[in-house]
Amino acid sequence: MENGQVQNEVRKRRYLSGEKKYLILEEVKRNPGRKGEILRREGLYRNDLQRYEEITREAGIKALGQMRPGKKRPREVSIEVHDALQREHDQQEKALAALTVEFLALKKKVNLE
Repeated sequence: MENGQVQNEVRKRRYLSGEKKYLILEEVKRNPGRKGEILRREGLYRNDLQRYEEITREAGIKALGQMRPGKKRPREVSIEVHDALQREHDQQEKALAALTVEFLALKKKVNLE
């Protein structure tokens, strides 16, 4: 009965993350002699690995094609974020000015000026 139950069970489809697929692909590239062992361990077929290689190659070509020489363009920041950063900068500038005045006053006291 137990053997019959095991055979009748439907295998659940396994979903691998993109990162896991990439790690498997890299492992196979590092150890080409163990390709079959790695595929069996992960429950994959040769076709799966070939598809991962093709997708990786196409994505790499696309990413490299989008790269442009020269400086990177500055990222755009929303007005709200810019204003918040400007306020923070102004507060820090005021605090620095106050600390500078205190420092100079203490320096005069220490040097007996």
